Amino acid sequence: MRLRVGLILFAAIFAGALLRAAASASGTTPPAARQAPGAVALLAPDVRDNGSLPFSFRMDGRLISSRQAGWNLKVRLERIDARRTRERRTLFDPKTGFAATCVSVRYSDFPVIEWTVYLEQTRRGESPLITDFNALDVRFDRNRSGGYVLHHPAGTTVSAGDYAPQDAPLPPGADVKIAPNGGRPCGGEFPYMNLQGPDGGVALAIGWPGHWHAEFSRDSAGVVHATAGQEGMRFKLRFGERVRSPLIAALSYRGDWIRGQNMWRRWMVAHNLPRPGGKLPPPQLNACYGTTVDLSLVNYDYQSFYLDRYVAEGLKPDYLWEDAGWYPNRSGWPNTGTWEVDTARFPGGLRPLTNHAHAKGVRVIVWFEPERVTPGTWLYEKHPEWLLGRDGDQKLLDLGNGAARRWLVDHIDGMLGREGIDLYRQDYNVDPLPYWRGADAPDRRGITENHYCAGYLAFWDELLRRRPNMLIDSCASGGHRNDLETMRRSVPLLRSDHILDAVGNQGHTYGLAFWIPFNGTGTDQPGDYEIMSAMTQAGFTACWDARNRSQDWQRYRKLVAVWRAVSPLYLADFYPLTTYNLDADKWIAWQWDSPERGQGAVQAFRRAKSPDEKMTLRLKALKPTETYVVADLLTHRAATLSGRELMQKGLTVEIPAQPGSAWLAYRVRRRAPP
Repeated sequence: MRLRVGLILFAAIFAGALLRAAASASGTTPPAARQAPGAVALLAPDVRDNGSLPFSFRMDGRLISSRQAGWNLKVRLERIDARRTRERRTLFDPKTGFAATCVSVRYSDFPVIEWTVYLEQTRRGESPLITDFNALDVRFDRNRSGGYVLHHPAGTTVSAGDYAPQDAPLPPGADVKIAPNGGRPCGGEFPYMNLQGPDGGVALAIGWPGHWHAEFSRDSAGVVHATAGQEGMRFKLRFGERVRSPLIAALSYRGDWIRGQNMWRRWMVAHNLPRPGGKLPPPQLNACYGTTVDLSLVNYDYQSFYLDRYVAEGLKPDYLWEDAGWYPNRSGWPNTGTWEVDTARFPGGLRPLTNHAHAKGVRVIVWFEPERVTPGTWLYEKHPEWLLGRDGDQKLLDLGNGAARRWLVDHIDGMLGREGIDLYRQDYNVDPLPYWRGADAPDRRGITENHYCAGYLAFWDELLRRRPNMLIDSCASGGHRNDLETMRRSVPLLRSDHILDAVGNQGHTYGLAFWIPFNGTGTDQPGDYEIMSAMTQAGFTACWDARNRSQDWQRYRKLVAVWRAVSPLYLADFYPLTTYNLDADKWIAWQWDSPERGQGAVQAFRRAKSPDEKMTLRLKALKPTETYVVADLLTHRAATLSGRELMQKGLTVEIPAQPGSAWLAYRVRRRAPP
């Protein structure tokens, strides 16, 4: 299989970089002697190509998908660090003053290349009419007779089925079109996909915090044509104006698609997961009152009591979670647009609460939703020129407006410092697409969205520049905005607003683990089955009612201790051990494996109507000749088995409870030196 990205334009980027072989699932680079050009370099260029581009657009109806005669080419190459090289290639049309710049980054430690395309009008007057602007426009044409499958998870619909794996076969003549709903990038569909071919494949991500589209079609000759970009663009640029494409990231791999996904997971951790203060964020226990009391009634006394009770029960959280409702909220939730603390409920602001938490060694998360503006609030009344939408209705703060964005950065940054807030949480409970499109002229379609999305990323970049040790939590009705660009700046501590359903949480972990290793959720339920279903790597948010002293707090302490011990493995390789399902009469199980550590863990869940008390699970990726000690983390029963036995005969897991769960860990038994 070969992806035609080719050209003069990209030869220097791909040559050598992706011929380093699809790295092993452990993320290491095999010795050069193992490399076989053509067998492993799925993204290698066709050196015979004469200038085709990996992106395309139409200019006054003419397709631009290769270097045009008479256009100038300027190249600049720079090393970002020891593992990344950036190349900027600008194509310039001297007749119109129109420029297209492709900024690409290649990685030396993973078979990954990414790129973003910028279009700009550099001469006075308008640009030609630009349509069909695709950030990705490539063809896969090797082994044309072989089978292709597109693996693409569902996005979120705030349901148990969020992130459900979906497989679309691509026989000749097939055409698969994917797009989210409403303008948030993960609404209904997910901007991550894996095109599996006969001898490997390519994992792709569309980094765009707006409304994207993707299409995979296969012609009668067997060639797969893939396109993706911001949907619905039709515009003329003004003098000095620039727009950008979504980021496209592509990882090539050999072998089965699960191997490719584990390479992707490792690349996500190595190069994308935020590192406040230069360190990976540790798993965090959050304490949140969110399901125990009306948000608009929360005050200093309740929050300080809630925190004190958790500490007294031996469950000192890493963060106290201050959710929605701390601002003036007299008309009821959401009432967003006045970003000041309601001092009637929080005398002295939030600073007395954050001081109280800090004195106990606990940091504080605070919820904001600056983009949604409701009538009667400060933004609605004082700055209507910054807002998108109709008078009298809820509006959208236009982050593409420079004055609005500058105010927002200064105001939020000031509040973070003044109130002692440690972690900024940004929600986004509105579908923005009607606001964006309603503001566009006929020859400017897509421009409002494009500038808005660029402004949103610039807002977070500036906030992080000012506060490099701060973590941002991305929340958009749960997981509606978890595209790659957003995930490079934040983590999803609440991956879905469908949170108090054990079966749904199991399905969310299964589906999202392929793509975003660091993700979180929470529960207020008391049972082991429900609690273990909600424990993930990024964070477990405990919403147990602190007022109820009769709860089994000792049990909670035990489960949290086990989670803390196992959670680092959640960033290791992921292997499903059963098929994905939400069925009440089935089991679901998966495995986390760290070959470097010789350790791993298995989580298994027996559903409420499953008649099977036992299930044999064949583990993956172990060393056949090694001996492993396998222990039940709750009962402490242990067994010793060889890697061959665990992979071929399997591990028999017994769960008497219905429903019930099991948490097992394994490690290589180290032999004592002679």
